[in-house]
Amino acid sequence: MDEREREFHRAMVAIYQTAKRELGYNATRFLQMVSNEGGLAAAKQLLWSDTPSDGFTTLWDHGRLDLTVEAHLLRPEYEELFTDEDRQKARERLEQYGWVERSI
Repeated sequence: MDEREREFHRAMVAIYQTAKRELGYNATRFLQMVSNEGGLAAAKQLLWSDTPSDGFTTLWDHGRLDLTVEAHLLRPEYEELFTDEDRQKARERLEQYGWVERSI
């Protein structure tokens, strides 16, 4: 795992911590997935699922799409970790839920 992947992994753990602290949302399945598979693999698995995860919809319900895996993988610092198709899929899912892309 290179440094950029480690940074992304830490960002995925931070999603969990922020959601728990600020929203009272304890995403234990997400944290387990990240811990077992690594942040990058977990993100790709969640991204390419046919439907948004429960965590995604919970974050949407709280108006916090900025905490989603999809929003994080669109950040410029993680561009090298994802394909154009990955980023397009993330953008489409976010837009379906009212996301207006902006500089993150």
